[in-house]
This record gives sequence, structure tokens and C-alpha cells, in this order.
Amino acid sequence: MTKTETVPTDAGEARITWHPADRPRRVLALGHGAGGGIEARDLAALAAALPARGTTVALVEQPWRVAGKKVAPAPGTLDTGWRGLWPALAAPGLPVVAGGRSAGARVACRTAAALGAAAVLALSFPLHPPGRPERSRAEELLSTGLPTLVVQGGNDPFGRPGEFPAGPYRLVEVPDADHGLALPKRAPLTPEEALALVSGAVGDWLDGLG
Repeated sequence: MTKTETVPTDAGEARITWHPADRPRRVLALGHGAGGGIEARDLAALAAALPARGTTVALVEQPWRVAGKKVAPAPGTLDTGWRGLWPALAAPGLPVVAGGRSAGARVACRTAAALGAAAVLALSFPLHPPGRPERSRAEELLSTGLPTLVVQGGNDPFGRPGEFPAGPYRLVEVPDADHGLALPKRAPLTPEEALALVSGAVGDWLDGLG
């Protein structure tokens, strides 16, 4: 049964929607992107699938989203909100994996080591702005210092899998998917199969963490 918790931070009130496991071994904290909320298809799929595998999923809404604003603030403000709610994420006393999609993935990468996270999950990591590969954000991903999994659409304009540099992380490709993991009609996978691929890959990776 889900539970919603409001958490004060220096960036405003954040919100956590908990999807608890019956016998949890860890917490997976997932932040949303700059263009959407926790209803994103991959976040919802992980929240539905992973509790049965021993992972409590915490879907995190940043203060700007809770306040009803349409535009995300600067990265530093996003990091402030994430750091401020971390004690609530760690309160169950379990290892916490920091994660998120798009902008939320960048926040997780930037802050995970300092917060004591066990690992990092980057969904649709925005390697660069569309059409601007010279503005790479690879250093954020490469410098987590923690076990890191990237789940990337094969046709993501923010960075296709082949554009990612070699580094100490694992990358799982969702064939033909775009930044939101939507698929064209010609794709070999159905939308349901694509989400099952994501949930299965993340679940297996989490199990491998111990």
C-alpha cells in the first residue's frame, strides 16, 4: 500500500510516494525529469514491479513540482531539494540507491557519493542537449564513484547509447526508444515489453548489488 510523505527542504516542500516491499532489502529513490513528474512510464513501471523483488521504491517529487511550477530551477536548487529529503529516504535504515530519470538522473549522479548512497540508477541520462554533443555532461556520470546503471533509449536525442564514453558503469539499451522511452510503431518491442525489459534489467542489477 502506497504512502505519501511531505518533507521540508531548503528548496521548499518535497514529496515522497512510498511503494513498500514486504521484506525490503533496500530503498530505490527515483527523482523525475524537468519536463514531467513521477507518472513517467519507467518510474511507474519500477514502482509496480520492484517491491515484489525486495526493493522499496520511493518516488520523489522535487519542491518546484510540488509547488505547481512549470519550469525546473537551476541544478544547484535541484541538488538542494534532493539533499534535504535524503534523511527521510534513509530513515528506514536500509541501503539507499539514488536514481532518477533525465534531470533527476543528473541530480542522483552529482550527489550520491556525498550522501552515502549505495549505487546510482540513471534512467534516460541526458548526455547532452539535443543536437549539441559538444555540451557533454559525461563527467557527472563518470564521477559517481559508485556502482552505476544507465538505462537508455536507442533513439534518445539527448544521447544515444553509442555516444556514451567508456566508463565504470553498465548500460542497458531499450531498442528504438526515445527520451521518454516511447516507441515508434515499427519497433520490435511493444511498449509493455520495453517496460518489462527496464524493470527486469533494473531488478537484476539491484539483486547483484547484494
